[in-house]
Amino acid sequence: MFKMKRHHYLTPLIKFTVLSLIFLSASRLCLALWQSGRLHGSDEWIKLFIGGFRIDISTLCYLLVLPALLHAILSGPHIIGKIWHYIFRMWILLGGWLLVYMEVATVPYILEYDLRPNRIFVEYLIYPKEVMSMLWGGYKLELFIGLVVSVITIVFLWKATARWFNNLYYPKWYFRPVIAVLLVALGVLGARNSLEHRPMNPAMVAFSTDPLVNDLALNSSYSVIFAITQMESESSALTMYPKMSEQKVISTIRAQSELKPGSFISDKYPTLAFHNASGTKKKNIVILLLESHGAQFVSSLGGKDLSPNIDKLIHSGWAFTNLYATGTRSVRGIEAVTAGFPPTPARAIVKLGKSQTNYFTIADVLSKQGYATQFIYGGESHFDNMKRFFLGNGFNNIQDAATFKNPIFVGSWGASDEDLFNKADKQFTQFTKDNKPFFSLVFTTSNHTPYQYPAGRIKHVNEPAETRENAVKYSDYALGEFFRKARQSDYWDNTVFLVIADHDARTYGDQIVPVTHFHIPAIITGGGIKPRMDSRLASQLDMPATLLSLAGIDSYTPMIGHDMTKDIPIEKQRALMQRDKTFAWMDAKHHVVVFQPQKPAQTFNYNPHSKMLSKGEVPKKLVDEALAYSLWGSIVYKDNLYSQLKNYQEKPHLN
Repeated sequence: MFKMKRHHYLTPLIKFTVLSLIFLSASRLCLALWQSGRLHGSDEWIKLFIGGFRIDISTLCYLLVLPALLHAILSGPHIIGKIWHYIFRMWILLGGWLLVYMEVATVPYILEYDLRPNRIFVEYLIYPKEVMSMLWGGYKLELFIGLVVSVITIVFLWKATARWFNNLYYPKWYFRPVIAVLLVALGVLGARNSLEHRPMNPAMVAFSTDPLVNDLALNSSYSVIFAITQMESESSALTMYPKMSEQKVISTIRAQSELKPGSFISDKYPTLAFHNASGTKKKNIVILLLESHGAQFVSSLGGKDLSPNIDKLIHSGWAFTNLYATGTRSVRGIEAVTAGFPPTPARAIVKLGKSQTNYFTIADVLSKQGYATQFIYGGESHFDNMKRFFLGNGFNNIQDAATFKNPIFVGSWGASDEDLFNKADKQFTQFTKDNKPFFSLVFTTSNHTPYQYPAGRIKHVNEPAETRENAVKYSDYALGEFFRKARQSDYWDNTVFLVIADHDARTYGDQIVPVTHFHIPAIITGGGIKPRMDSRLASQLDMPATLLSLAGIDSYTPMIGHDMTKDIPIEKQRALMQRDKTFAWMDAKHHVVVFQPQKPAQTFNYNPHSKMLSKGEVPKKLVDEALAYSLWGSIVYKDNLYSQLKNYQEKPHLN
């Protein structure tokens, strides 16, 4: 009779490891071939796969070190061994499914973010309602593929592990502790994958100035889990970027302000200063924050002709033609335009624990001056923790999805931009009737995947209707309709409007920082605002100080942004940009300084015509200025230097 061949009891562990390594390497190869235009020379291909193999070994060792230990001790033909075999099969099945599913999910994620799944992937998971609505509305094919691949993976692994755990032979009991120790030692060594002080991390396999190429060396399961571990201990520039004493950071930041040295009034709060307003009459302030509306969609800024109404505003208002976003997510834009807070490698302050109450925003300043302060949003305001942050920091009214009555159109992210602006117009009209000054942050949603908007409003740029270009054009249409009404309203003459994007639609490309994808439109308009094309280099950080000044609000604030109503020397003009853990600083002469975790400063020159970075020398003074800006946000957060005072209008004692 045919006798079935017996296998060593470690065979299931070995087979799963080898199969996983083959799959992850094949996935990386496919992704690399897809993005082959961004890999330059055989040297980069070799580094990609050597680094990738190290990451895969580390991933599998983390996944298998505990079950390997238990398998070495418990596995056997007895009842305990059989129970353990079932548990181990489930472990392999779930672990294998995660590896496969995350690689499948990588393709659409790269198409959207130009990176492997990272912390954004995790952050979205805590909003299942919005995310499932978005996925169902715009990613049905991807969901179907994910479901099919998941079923195939689970069925395959369940059948395969049934064979792997069948007909095993086992060593003598006294060999088992030795095998267990060896397996744990190999697992720990493989997980660390380094004999250096620090264990394996993404920086160890990074070799390119292209963030996506460095991400290809990872696998997506590792990328997401690493992001989770980083989120557990909030990232700080102080542990990532080069060192500088806090006193030098403070003196550098103060020196870069347009304020006179005597304006700074507190040792405890180093940037707290008196800001004298240019406006002589108190006015309302409205910030219209446009989702994902980068300069690439605005012809007046060198982009596509998709925003005719923004083009009209640019030529009729005070337009900042050289202004850059501080980040790549909405909450990063929100922290900049409402709090003047600089970007850091941590999450935006909208989501950080210490900034949920008693944190400075211009809403707090204005509420103390008797203003109604509100946030208007067509979706659920709890998304990205916005509602909690706003209500804890000076906003006294939230108008979100639940307050919209009979909206024209509701998509995955909430009421359409038309509904949003109709709501805003009604709110502003009522405040004016009540003779109540107001500050309102109005945040659009229609230009967000899956790009849903009411039919019949625009002539489609392309097909199908649900494309980014069509959504951009619709969002611009809704904005134009709002201003058509606003100019005829009772509140127009007494209101300062800022129209600004939160960030560009995508930040992609093979450069270490895709500077051109931080370029966004920003226009100030309203009663008494004269048309002006302002080509000075500016940042989202500069807008809140400028708005307070135009609205006639003298104030004590800790903001480091410039008041653009004043003359800003060219040597003090700068833009700050944060993409994940990478910080970039650019001056008006297009010198660029970049900081990445555990790396020295890298210096470049940016060509605004070719939109390319090239390696170049930068004076050390500029590197120091850039470093001070990169560290300041983390210092402020760590030491609670952005807390609200009881009254910013009362000069605090120097201490």
